[in-house]
Amino acid sequence: MTESRPSSGTPAPSANEPQLPSRGNGRRRTVWIASTSLVVVAAVIVTLVLSLSGGSNSGPKAIRIGVTDASQPYWKTYTELAKKRLGLTVQIVSFSDYSQPNPALKEGQLDLNEFQHIQYLANYNVTAHDDLQPIGATAVYPLPLYSLKYAKPSALPDGAKVAIPNDAINEARGLLVLQAAGLLTLKDGGTAFSTTGDIVTHRVDVTALDASQTAAALRNGSVAAAIVNDDYAISAKLTSEQAIFHDDPASPSAAPYVNIFVARKADDTDPTYLKLAALYQDPAVQQGVQAANGGTAVFRDVPAAQLQAELATVEQQAKATQQ
Repeated sequence: MTESRPSSGTPAPSANEPQLPSRGNGRRRTVWIASTSLVVVAAVIVTLVLSLSGGSNSGPKAIRIGVTDASQPYWKTYTELAKKRLGLTVQIVSFSDYSQPNPALKEGQLDLNEFQHIQYLANYNVTAHDDLQPIGATAVYPLPLYSLKYAKPSALPDGAKVAIPNDAINEARGLLVLQAAGLLTLKDGGTAFSTTGDIVTHRVDVTALDASQTAAALRNGSVAAAIVNDDYAISAKLTSEQAIFHDDPASPSAAPYVNIFVARKADDTDPTYLKLAALYQDPAVQQGVQAANGGTAVFRDVPAAQLQAELATVEQQAKATQQ
């Protein structure tokens, strides 16, 4: 999705978006689950039940939420608030491979997950023929355009080279940022799946590079400006003052990049799950999220129905790219 953390479509989780996977990074299949006990319950069919009840199966079942950043302190704040405010036991299940939380949710190993934005979920649903649904928004992590020489996009000279990430998640978003900055136009206004082949007009020359290389290209002077995910920007010591533009988190073009809580279709109106999604907007949780992400999160409180409508739109865009 960047939670960074996800770009994000995350690449290695980007601090930029809790985030979206760089879809590679070893593809480890190992999933470790942070819990205080593991209880094996035998019945006609054997199931594994992970519980925080201290080993007793008489208490309420823990609600399992899959994430990719379980070590962040704000999840402890979140689970404590769930217990205190809602009377719910929440177990945070950590995944090191971004390809796993959605299938785990589909198979019932999780009750919810929170690690992706709408664009990532749409791509998953279409390719996996699934129907997982967003039930609550968390935040958007703006994607910045950096320059070491120019103070605003309009100052870039005609024909200047501008780098964008070349992965499927960030290439489209990078192009949408450049379009919003007035540096190019995209076919039909662009979508969350646009590529450089969809550029109709341009005042600058766009160069698509591996996401890990855009900051280096900017630093060595081979490009005049670059779209850089937050994790790589931090490594390159790029400052907020050197960010000359970023997408508007409230704009329609940024809507596919709202990070979300996700449930199975059958549970998308479950009142308990909706309350848990809303709990992310508690000030104590938000404070922890900002501390973990350098203050870059722009929190969004969007109704589930609106998120689901946006998902349907982006899924149609994803299907169109496969035709």
